[in-house]
Amino acid sequence: MSNKRQKAYKRGLWVETLAAILLMAKGYRILKRRYKTPVGEVDLIAKKGRRLLFVEVKARRDLSEALESVNTKTQKRIERAGLHFISRHPDYADYEMRFDVIAMARPFRLQHLDNAWQARS
Repeated sequence: MSNKRQKAYKRGLWVETLAAILLMAKGYRILKRRYKTPVGEVDLIAKKGRRLLFVEVKARRDLSEALESVNTKTQKRIERAGLHFISRHPDYADYEMRFDVIAMARPFRLQHLDNAWQARS
């Protein structure tokens, strides 16, 4: 792995950790980080009460750029990963599913966009 890719990977882990801390501060319990499936990946899966969050975490130069980077293709990937998670964990089948984005920009700005989109599936 190149030095540039290693830096990006480490930065991604750091930003996801900050996002997880933000969610925990809001009362969510983190169930999975970097949940990988044959049909897609989701950065964070969290729960609070009977609500299940599938969260995409993005870091960019500014918050709007980070939020806009979650395009339709990304959304579909996260939806597929969410459905895969529920198929493997049927206890969550009757939970409310929500798709969120947590964006980060320098120097240290975080924005949690809850219910960022509705599932198409």
